[in-house]
Amino acid sequence: MLKGVNQWCFPEGTDLKTVFEVSQKAGFDAVELNVYDAGAPAGFTMDTTPPEADAIAKQAADQGLKLRSISTGLLWGAPLSSPDASVRERGRAIVQKQLEIAERIGADTVLVVPGTVNSDSSYDDCYEYSKRELELLIPEAERRGVKIGVENVWNKFLLSPLEMKRYVDELNSPNLGVYFDVGNILLYGFPEQWIRILGSRIAKIHVKDFKTSVGNGGGFVPLMAGDVNWRKVVEALKEFGYTDTLTAEIGIYQSSSYQAVYDTANQLNAIISGN
Repeated sequence: MLKGVNQWCFPEGTDLKTVFEVSQKAGFDAVELNVYDAGAPAGFTMDTTPPEADAIAKQAADQGLKLRSISTGLLWGAPLSSPDASVRERGRAIVQKQLEIAERIGADTVLVVPGTVNSDSSYDDCYEYSKRELELLIPEAERRGVKIGVENVWNKFLLSPLEMKRYVDELNSPNLGVYFDVGNILLYGFPEQWIRILGSRIAKIHVKDFKTSVGNGGGFVPLMAGDVNWRKVVEALKEFGYTDTLTAEIGIYQSSSYQAVYDTANQLNAIISGN
């Protein structure tokens, strides 16, 4: 398995030269970049041109780093499950931009938060609206040779591995799977059980750790400091032959901008090796 780190693990606005250099020095194999709104100081944006994407890919390659996936936080503001068609259209445009960039730089997966259940969007509406939008996006994903990875997040949606499995199977495309977040599941499940049920539907893995006794956002802690049973997680991944990235999404230490990146690389070494 490959060690990956998300751009969010660096202070906001950190230039990509620094992101790539620190990631390489820490021993990561891959970096996951995000798509931001136009005008963001570093990384891909909704206005990134093909030559700009090429230049970013070259920066990563020059440091010996792979760009295997593309993430974004923009879908929280433009959910594919919104009852407002114009909001859904904006969300679709965000995913289309992710797919465009991913194809250009050779990344094979884009992370997509499928929708959000809230007072304005009921669970059943979220299911139907998000699935309908993904059905519109799948042909482009197939044409570009990129997979859409639906992520499990704290969005009050797809709260069972059986439901997640059904949701993906109903969409019925080799270019749509799951971007599974190990730490996000601990609030209401066991990651190794989800992994075994979802199996080869999993396209990519996010890693973070969580203390269930805290039970809120303050419970996210460095890898191996929480309640994830990493031995069982790795065993479950190996059962279906997962050899791709374990991409860390971890917090930044207040006293040091980059030390958490170095520590996380060492923790991933221990997790992968079983030590």
